[in-house]
Amino acid sequence: MAKLEITPEQERLARFAKAMGHPTRIAILHFLAQRNECFFGDIHEVLPIAKATVSQHLSELKEADLIQGTIEPPKVKYCINVESWREAQEMFAKLFKDCCPNRKPCCNKD
Repeated sequence: MAKLEITPEQERLARFAKAMGHPTRIAILHFLAQRNECFFGDIHEVLPIAKATVSQHLSELKEADLIQGTIEPPKVKYCINVESWREAQEMFAKLFKDCCPNRKPCCNKD
């Protein structure tokens, strides 16, 4: 059997998945996605967690390129990175579509 090689697309998808792998980050993404424009303000004011913790989660989402944020004193502007968001949607859809299309369960508990 040939060895599998990890593709750049798989690495990118894994980065998206890692960034979305925490309920607080999902909440942040959901909060930002509900806005038609960028959010000017402190996201920690709408989440029940410490400001430093929110900053860590925002950093993870920015590193994965799922959100954008810029400092415009005295506030910070956050929004969904639409291009990356669409890329993530397409990649996850392809993963779920390609996985097990005609396969019967193979690990039954019986």
